[in-house]
Parts: sequence; structure tokens; C-alpha cells
Amino acid sequence: MPGIASSSPAVLIAHLAAATETIRVGAGGVMLPNHASLVVAEQFGMLEAMHAGRIDLGLGRAPGTDPITAAALRRNGSPSADDFPEQLRDLFAFFDGSHPQIVAVPGRGYRPAIWMLGSSDFSARVAGALGLPFSFAHHFASHNTIAALEIYRDSFQPSDELAEPYAMIGVPVVCADTTDEARWLAGSSALSFVRLRQGRPTQLPTPEEAAEHVFTPMEREIVHTWTAPLVCGDPGRVRAELLALAARTGADEMMLTTMVHSSAARLHSYELVADAWNDAAVPTSANP
Repeated sequence: MPGIASSSPAVLIAHLAAATETIRVGAGGVMLPNHASLVVAEQFGMLEAMHAGRIDLGLGRAPGTDPITAAALRRNGSPSADDFPEQLRDLFAFFDGSHPQIVAVPGRGYRPAIWMLGSSDFSARVAGALGLPFSFAHHFASHNTIAALEIYRDSFQPSDELAEPYAMIGVPVVCADTTDEARWLAGSSALSFVRLRQGRPTQLPTPEEAAEHVFTPMEREIVHTWTAPLVCGDPGRVRAELLALAARTGADEMMLTTMVHSSAARLHSYELVADAWNDAAVPTSANP
């Protein structure tokens, strides 16, 4: 897909992990129907062996693309979410060495931290039944966040990895020195999402291009859907909204994603949020 630079998670993770020393690096995520479980076990087993304790493997069950591209990713028929339970069993067997016929090298004995990803009740139940941490796609399915997290917690069974439920949510955030600037920067992702929904994905447009675009009524509805979970504003406003979201959902972690055109603006957004989050003196008014 145009504008997406993470089509090969294992390669990108290897590069980032080699350039860092302490932070965790992970895939958010590997859509398992697009991959052979053995290959995933070998790739992430290798990453865990080289960067012990710093690798997260996020697993999803959706193909995540159009049917033609999804079919091209697998030689033996089109990938299907229906195959997910079997693929998941195989993957765990490769990591713990219990597969009856195949030994994954270096997958066996090098299991990274595994997260279940999802935007549905099904994924929440699977994560709970397996005793895995659960990362919910609040950034595009915010209408179901509370319900999915409740299902996850209600269905949770303690495992060797986790004694109690542990939930993360993805949150779209754009932070700038002023709220007006943040809203201007956020125009890029709004126009990008409109184009994606219209079946013509492009690289992320500039905020100038987004500002010049005249949105039709239908496109405004698409933007409204896209911006529903967006946290956008100056540092005080963003901090207040993130605190309220954390309290409302009970999430143990929030993963922030910032879709803006400029890499400098993206880095500045993260820096502002980090400073505001750690500074109790920052005003927390969420008023427009």
C-alpha cells in the first residue's frame, strides 16, 4: 500500500533493535493469515535470540488487505481468518518445541512476548482464553473499545505469561504548540483516510493539500468517523484527553500513533506529549 513502510515487520524490527539498547521493539502487527507460522517462529525467534527480552510479537487474524494481494502472499490458496486458530497452535508449538514433526530453529526456546491484536470481540475472547496481553485497535474501532476490553477481562484465564489481564489501546494523537496547529497537521491523515475508503490509497498528503481539498458531505462523514478517537491539540489538552481515556477504558498502556506529513512535526508531537505526560504542572483543560 502506498505510504506504508512496514510491510516487512521482522526486517524493520531487526534494524530498530540493532540501533537501540533498552527500548522494546515489536510488530503491531503480523497478520498471521498472511504468513506461514513456521516462518514467523523462525524470524521472531531469531530476533528474540539476538535482542533477548526486547521483542514483542503482535498477532492479528485479519488479512489486512484486498483479496488479490492477500492471495499473492500465500501460494496455497487465499489466506483466511478461519485458519487463525490452527496457525496460532502451530506457532506456539514451534516456539515451545512441542510440534510433532518440525523443529523451528531458532524459534524453539526463543519465544518473544506475544500480544493478541484485535478490533473485535473474537480477538478479545481469544486473548483472554490464552492468558495473553491484548492490544485493541481503538484508533480505528473506538466504538467497540469498552465492550471488547470488558470481554477480554471477563474471559481472562491466568497463564504462564500473565497472571492478570493486561490491556493496551492504540490511540491516534496529534500534538502541537497550539491546538489550531495540531488540527491543521491532522488534516493530512483525514484526507488520506478518505482516499483509502474510496479505494484509491496514496502517500500521506501534505497539510496544505488537505487544507485546499473541498470535502463533499459524504467525505465529511468519513472524516468524522476517522477523527472520532483522535486526540488532537496543545500539550495540556492532549494530556487531559489521554488521562480521561485511560480512566474510561482502564487501559494499562496506550500506544500513540501520529499520522502527520512532516517527520519533524511527528517527532515534536511525541516530545510534547512525553513532556506533558510527565509534568504535573501542565494545565489539563480539555476545553476547545
